[in-house]
Amino acid sequence: KAVFQADPNAQPQLDDYDYIVGRQLKPTARMDIVHQLAELEVVPTSMIDISDGLASDLLHICKKSGIGATIFEEKLPIDDKTFLAATALNISPITAALNGGEDFELLFTITQSDFEKIKPISDVYPIGFISGTSNEVNLMMKSGQLVPLTAQGWNL
Repeated sequence: KAVFQADPNAQPQLDDYDYIVGRQLKPTARMDIVHQLAELEVVPTSMIDISDGLASDLLHICKKSGIGATIFEEKLPIDDKTFLAATALNISPITAALNGGEDFELLFTITQSDFEKIKPISDVYPIGFISGTSNEVNLMMKSGQLVPLTAQGWNL
């Protein structure tokens, strides 16, 4: 924003970021995952597309369900191209993963008994667990520190 305010004619240099720009501007609904879950007879207990960012949408699920959750930093799937772009732009890849959105990836919960069933799905990444502690949502850092999860810029 500061660059644009200084020079309204400035244009971003995005040639090296075709993948992430495409994911942002031309998202694809993940019906493949929905169909794979149906084939495996797995019925999610909740599901939302990540349009407001992982942190915000996880908070939506927890608030509406009256539950808590813990997700693990090392389990967050971050594409290599996204990781490189974030670091090149001096943005923490974890911050980007938690607060980026509009890519139509799915966030869902399942019963513990269905956990083994989802292992064959290559694009599904278990990132944490649901707890009974109402609205207590945390990120477990690689260091072992538990950090309360917040959403950036979206009202719940």
